[in-house]
Amino acid sequence: MLSGINSPEDLKKIPEDKLPDLATEIRKKIIDVVGKNGGHLASNLGVVELTIALHRVFTSPNDAFVFDVSHQCYTHKLLTGRYKDFESLRTFNGISGFTKKAESKHDFFDNGHSSTSISQALGLLSAWQLQGRNDKVVAIIGDGALTGGMAFEALSHAGQIAKNLIVVLNDNQMSISKNTGSLSKYLSRLTMTGTYQRFRKNIDKIVEKIPNLSKFIFRIKRGLKGVFFTNNLFTDLGFEYVGPLNGHDIKELEDVLNRVKNLSRPVVVHVLTKKGKGYSPAENDPAKFHGIGPFLISDGNVEKYDTLSFTESFSRTLIKLAEKNDRIVAITAAMAKGTGLDAFARKFPSRFYDVGIAEEHAVSFASGLAAGKLIPIVAIYSTFIQRSIDQIIHDISVQNFPIVFCLDRAGPVPNDGETHQGIFDIALLKPIPNLSILSPVSGDDLKVCLEWAINSNKAVSIRYPKTSCPSEIPIFASEIQEGRGILIKSEEYAPSLAIPLENSSKRILFVCTGGIFSEVVQASRALLMENIYSDVYTLRFIKPIDEEYFYSVVSNYSGVCFVEDGVKVGGISEYLSNVLAEKKYTNTIIKAFPNSYFPQGTRTQICEYCKMSSKDICNAAKSLLE
Repeated sequence: MLSGINSPEDLKKIPEDKLPDLATEIRKKIIDVVGKNGGHLASNLGVVELTIALHRVFTSPNDAFVFDVSHQCYTHKLLTGRYKDFESLRTFNGISGFTKKAESKHDFFDNGHSSTSISQALGLLSAWQLQGRNDKVVAIIGDGALTGGMAFEALSHAGQIAKNLIVVLNDNQMSISKNTGSLSKYLSRLTMTGTYQRFRKNIDKIVEKIPNLSKFIFRIKRGLKGVFFTNNLFTDLGFEYVGPLNGHDIKELEDVLNRVKNLSRPVVVHVLTKKGKGYSPAENDPAKFHGIGPFLISDGNVEKYDTLSFTESFSRTLIKLAEKNDRIVAITAAMAKGTGLDAFARKFPSRFYDVGIAEEHAVSFASGLAAGKLIPIVAIYSTFIQRSIDQIIHDISVQNFPIVFCLDRAGPVPNDGETHQGIFDIALLKPIPNLSILSPVSGDDLKVCLEWAINSNKAVSIRYPKTSCPSEIPIFASEIQEGRGILIKSEEYAPSLAIPLENSSKRILFVCTGGIFSEVVQASRALLMENIYSDVYTLRFIKPIDEEYFYSVVSNYSGVCFVEDGVKVGGISEYLSNVLAEKKYTNTIIKAFPNSYFPQGTRTQICEYCKMSSKDICNAAKSLLE
C-alpha cells in the first residue's frame, strides 16, 4: 500500500480496515532505512497512527502541519510523496531527517530545534486569517518539547488572542504526568460538541454585559476547573482541552480530530503514544533509539568501535574529577546520553540536574548554583547554546560567575543538516567578557582543559567535535599555560616524513582549532611528502590569546595557514590574522567554514562540500609559497 501513496489524497482512499496494515508497513520501512542510515527511530515509530489520522482529517498543504523539532516527521514524509526517495534519508544529497521547505510543499518550516512549533503555527494562522483564509494550522509538539519556555509563551499568546489554533500534544509519558482521569475524558468529549460550544458562547455574552455577575461566574468556572481538570494548565490559558486519547487508535483519533477542526477556539488535543512502538528494542530503550547510528535490525545492536570519542572522554574525566571534588555538579538540557552525562547521573544522582529542553533556564540555573559556591558543569550541544547567549552575558559574564560550559558537537555535525551545525559558537562567544574559550585537540588534552577550567574559578567554555579522538602523543597532556596553544612538530605526528627545519626553505605553520586537527594533520603529511616543511600549532586557547607568544612562534615560519572549524566572520582565525598584520606579517591564509548553511552528510562530505577537506587545506597552504 505504501508505495502507492504519492499524496495525502491517496491515503484518504484507503479503507479504514486496511489502516493498521499500512501502519505496520510504515514502521517496517522506517526501521529498515534508519537501520542502514541512522536517525531518530523511537519518536517516529510512536507517531505513525497519529500522522495517518492527521493526514486523513486535514488537507495538506491547504492545511498546515508544523512539527516541533520535526525529527518525528518520517511518516509525514512517506505520506507526502517522498516514498521513492526515503532510502536516501539523512544522506548527502538525500532527503533531510527534518522538515524542509525546499523539499516539499507539505513542509512549512525547516525545523530542527525544540519548542518553536506553537509560535510558528500561531504566526502562520494569523497571517492566513488576515488574508481571509480559513484553512487550519496544526502544531504537533511532544511533551519533551513542551518543557521549553518558548512553548509556554506561545500558548499564553494563543490563549490571549483566541485564534482557533490546534495544538496536538504528543505525550509519550516521559515528561508529562499520566492520565488526568475518566471524568476529565468525559468533559473533554463534551467540549467538542457544537451544542456545548454554542451554549458557552451565549453564556459568555450574557456574562460580559453584567460586570458584577462576571466576577462571580469567573470564580465558579475556576472552581469547577479545579475540581474536574486537576492541574490542567491548558484550560487556564484559554484553550479547550481534549484528551487524553489513545495515540495508536486511528479511528478514535479521526473522530476527535474531525470534531476539533470545527471549533472556533484554540484547542489542545492530548494524545498518548508509546515511543518505539512496534519495535521491541526501541520500546525497551527509547533513549538509546532516540537518535542512533546504523544498527543491526534483528536485535538493535550498534556496532562497537575501539576508538574513544570526545564525548566519552569528557564523561570519564568529569566523573574522576567529581570523585575528588564534591562541589562539582552537572546540568543537561534533556541530553544526558548525548552529552555523556548519563554516567555522571548514575554515579552522582543528587548532583545531576536535567532541566528539560530549556537551555536558557539551564544557564541561569547554573548561575544560582555558582552563587551557592558550587561548580556547575553545563553540557550542551554547540548548536543549542545559541539559545542561551543572553543568559551567558547577563547571568554569567556580567556577574563573573565560575561556570564551565562543555559544548559537544562543535564544528561540522554529520547527518542532521543545517539546523545542527556547531559552527557559530566561537563567533558568538568570543566577544563576551569574562569568558575563556578552550579547544582541546584530543582526549588527553580535553582532560587537561577540563581540570584547568574547574580549578580556574572562571567562566570557561570548552568546545569539542562529534568525532573519535585522534591518536595521543605526549605533548597533548602537557601542562596548560593560559593563553598559549600547543606547537606540534612534524616529527611528533609524522616521524617517517619529518624534514629537519634547517634543511627546508619552505616552512609552513598550520594554526588550527582542536576540532579540525585530524584534517590538518592529513594536509600537513601531504605537504611533507612534497618536501614542504610544516608544523601544527593547535589553539588550546581561543580566548584569551598570549599574542606576544603567538607571534614568537609564527615568526619562525614563512607562511601561516589558519584552519578553523567555525565560521570565518568573527572567528579566531580572522582575529589572529589581523594581529599578525599589525606586526607586518601578512603571508597568511584562512580556511574556515562559510557563513552559510549546508545540508546533511558525513563529516567528510560536509568538509568537501565546504572546501574544508584535507586536500583543500593542503592546497591553501601551498598557495602561501607561490
